[in-house]
Amino acid sequence: MALTRRQFLTLAGGSAAGAILFQACGVPEDELLVQAPVEMPEDLVTGRDNWYATICRQSGASEGIVVRVMEGRAKKVEGNVDYPVNRGAHSARSEAGLQALYHPDRIRGPMVRSGARGAKQFREISWEDAVSRLTLQLQNISDAGQQSSVVLATDPINSHMALVVDSFASAYGARRMTYEPLERTTVGAAMKQVFAQDTMPDLDIAHAGAILSFGADFLNTWGSPVRYGRGYGEFRDDEHERGTFIQVDSRFSMSAANADTWVYVKPGMEGVLALSIAQSIIAQGLADEDAAAALTSAIDINAYSPDAVAASTGVSAEKIQQVAHDFAEHRPAIAFGGGSAAAHTNGLFNLAAIYSLNYLVGSVNHEGGIVFNPASAIDGVPAAKSGTPFSEWHRLADEMSRGEIQMLMVRGADPVYGLPDAVGFENALYDVPFIVSFSDMMDDTTAIADLVLPQHNYLEDWGSDVPDPAPGYQVIGFQQPVVRPFFEARGEQLGTRNFADVLIATAQGIGLDLGLPGETYREILQDGAMQLWQSGSGSVRAGSFYAFWNGVLQRGGWWDTSATSNDSAPTPAPLAAPTEPSFTAGEFHLIPFETTGLGDGRGAALPWMQATPDPISTAVWRTWVEINHRVAEERDISEGDVISLSSDYGRIEALAYPSPAVPPDTVCVPVGGGHASGGRYSERRGANVYSILAPNIDGETGALAWASTKVNIAKTGEWVRLPKFENTVPDFPRDEHHHIIKLTPIDGSERH
Repeated sequence: MALTRRQFLTLAGGSAAGAILFQACGVPEDELLVQAPVEMPEDLVTGRDNWYATICRQSGASEGIVVRVMEGRAKKVEGNVDYPVNRGAHSARSEAGLQALYHPDRIRGPMVRSGARGAKQFREISWEDAVSRLTLQLQNISDAGQQSSVVLATDPINSHMALVVDSFASAYGARRMTYEPLERTTVGAAMKQVFAQDTMPDLDIAHAGAILSFGADFLNTWGSPVRYGRGYGEFRDDEHERGTFIQVDSRFSMSAANADTWVYVKPGMEGVLALSIAQSIIAQGLADEDAAAALTSAIDINAYSPDAVAASTGVSAEKIQQVAHDFAEHRPAIAFGGGSAAAHTNGLFNLAAIYSLNYLVGSVNHEGGIVFNPASAIDGVPAAKSGTPFSEWHRLADEMSRGEIQMLMVRGADPVYGLPDAVGFENALYDVPFIVSFSDMMDDTTAIADLVLPQHNYLEDWGSDVPDPAPGYQVIGFQQPVVRPFFEARGEQLGTRNFADVLIATAQGIGLDLGLPGETYREILQDGAMQLWQSGSGSVRAGSFYAFWNGVLQRGGWWDTSATSNDSAPTPAPLAAPTEPSFTAGEFHLIPFETTGLGDGRGAALPWMQATPDPISTAVWRTWVEINHRVAEERDISEGDVISLSSDYGRIEALAYPSPAVPPDTVCVPVGGGHASGGRYSERRGANVYSILAPNIDGETGALAWASTKVNIAKTGEWVRLPKFENTVPDFPRDEHHHIIKLTPIDGSERH
């Protein structure tokens, strides 16, 4: 309901409490007395800005933020100086959250399909009608005893949202799945195998003396880059005795560009290289003797000496020995891996060998090394779990095509876009009788849905977060609305809603008891906060729950620096013999990678993210292919030439970007482009590299081996200027009528 001028003046006078104020310079003593409405009276402008603490949901790793709000509009995002994960820093993706909130292509209310499936023809309906349709479908499936044919798929979620979703799926009997294109399944399995940990530990980069990273672009896109970036700043501080950083990677990433040493390794051979580094550390007498004995009890470690593996890894024996020495001499030292190192058919072997190096230098559960994280501070409220492995999604596509799945419910995931075309997931979806999407944007999966129930933007919504990874102690972030829902003025039966509340209402409609401590999502959050208050510990303490609740909203969450893990470093598991990686046929290794802006594709709808330059190429807005500059010269390929990349499973086109930093046998292509749906800024822009990936998997985890595809390349004969952060202004003259004048470059080609 719109706010009248009289009502606003009453509130501004201090008669009601609203959202909580958080000053960027610190926590204030007083609370904000009114949350400004979206629609302001035209004759009232206060000129006062307010800052609200909340949690950013723009990327996989959440960040604590404060949002500047004036006259009911969110204007600016800054990092929350109090929040332990980022401590005032924040990413470009957090900044772009404002564009997600005010995006012109946001879905304005619930819709039902009115045309052929996939034709993007929908008509708007009320929330009462929408929930009734969902309830009726679920009830009919339940009456037929086919509850297991319902799939509820989300992005990897945690905390209270995971509690609600898991409770709904369990109570109904639905299959619960999680999805992320560049999945972390193998990393999670490695943590369990190497450290006996169910959650990702904290990487204490700030206090390390040496960093040895395999395939993980941790300064840009991998893991929690804002937290790691802050730690890296302290790691490089002169007062800290500037640390030694070695990046082992098949691509020259941002992390490689910042390293003291970049070591190119042949794709899939990261684990063998790690074994050789271990052998060299032991041979140089720099290893913990007990750890060395345990790790090498099942293999002959001397079979992986630097001389023995130099040819297979592509790293010289001298370089391996130097890396081993630099890593072991500058303690505390930390070794970790991810990204492409985990994305091979032997990904788990690679990561197990890499993370085991920490035992040799005494860095397991130790300052400056791998620090274990404790369990969640609230019983039953979990941290994020590893995603459902790719092999299960492949199996689901087969089940859908056989008519075994009656309903698919999707929230925060776009498997039609992110799964390789070889899986046949999009075609199989047409055999599913009923598809429900909870997206607030028309992505590739939502375009095929029968019912669309758009959720709130996170800046309009309540929520909580258990950071993944946490900073080594218990943290619960609390997310509050910083503005009223943008479409609230359309009425109660239109606009967007909280996803958890929709599930709760649906459960009530079919008579399910979810066993939750509240009838609304906000009540469930407050119950969790009540448990924290009753513990009497942590960063916020108060004499009453009301004061405590206000306090956690003011600070953006609750944390207890004394609540650390009680787990001790386990006895190292013996290293296993290498597993050879397998690749498809082709001339070049294809290394997909995330960019600062688009990430895994979730940022493509936002123009700020499209225009955020890649830190290496500075390219924007398009899909490009990084190719070795000498290979490009041999094939008469220049920057901007349109290149065809063909695998055994498909073909895409991208703009050439020759570079001396690209290995000769490798081409690198950013993910995130080529959406068929997604709004005016992303549709049909660039190419979808996911589509041509081979459906290869890690044999032990079932995760997608997205770095195991090889491709052939060819010029198409077309040329397009590669848009870049610099030199994007046309360098050719124009006449006074702005007609383009044709120039002939020195290479003789005509370009306009």
